[in-house]
Amino acid sequence: MDATIEVRGLRKRYGTAVALDDLTFTVSPGHVTGFGGPAGAGKTTTLRVLLGLERPDRGMALISGRQYRELRVPLREAGAVLWGTAPHPACRARTHLRWLAQSNGLPATRAGEVLELTGLSAVAKRAIGTLDPASRRRLDLAAALLGDPPVLLLDEPFDGLGPDDATWLRGLLRELAAQGRAVLITSRTMRELEETAEHVVVVTRGRLLADAPLKDLLAAVSDGLVAVHTSHREEAITVLAHAGATVTAGGGDEITVSGLPADRVVSVLSEGVVPFSGVSEHRPSLEEAYLELTRKTAEQVPA
Repeated sequence: MDATIEVRGLRKRYGTAVALDDLTFTVSPGHVTGFGGPAGAGKTTTLRVLLGLERPDRGMALISGRQYRELRVPLREAGAVLWGTAPHPACRARTHLRWLAQSNGLPATRAGEVLELTGLSAVAKRAIGTLDPASRRRLDLAAALLGDPPVLLLDEPFDGLGPDDATWLRGLLRELAAQGRAVLITSRTMRELEETAEHVVVVTRGRLLADAPLKDLLAAVSDGLVAVHTSHREEAITVLAHAGATVTAGGGDEITVSGLPADRVVSVLSEGVVPFSGVSEHRPSLEEAYLELTRKTAEQVPA
């Protein structure tokens, strides 16, 4: 199964606004890749270029080594869920999928298979406009899976999903990736990517900030940070700051310390007679990693 997504030096402008600024990354098969960044970072524009809906000013976007317009049967090559698109609300779910299958030379029986895979068999005869948001998102995914494609591009697939549906979707995406597919999902919510993806590509203002396995990115950002759990946070912050540390208050009873190794943190708290229940290496969230990346990037830009 030939499954890759390649973005090479993409540039795209809308008037004076730069949407993509020399963006380059590759999505390999076998794991879920999260494509993150704030609204307006260039995520949807990148997917639109990959799907042939936008023409870049420069660079290339390839699916399994070819541009989208070169794919003979698109649904067999790349399945996509693009935010903001919707089938006719009066159309029935099964009819919509059968029409898509027919237009791509796929057997009509495939509609029933993907309805079952996405848990929609019970609502197959209902009009799309009567489905709840979670079922609509499942239907979008069913359409993307019609051709059993080796590549999946899903724009904000978790929008409109409750906790149970989100858990189901995470499991399905990992299963699809484990079958050897290249799976790329976008999200404005770093927490969602952290819970789903094994590899992350992070962008802001059309520029690449990070392209790395999630665990490696978090490890790099956590270097030198120490997490302290104490019910006496103010006292701990004071004595650690006097010892030369930089201290940030976290949630609950946690504070994050930089500038001192863990053993020194323990010594300072003990000498200051500040009770604490734990000292360990701080594991940052992807949101914290993103903020640190943007801070470092800003420092590197000349005034």
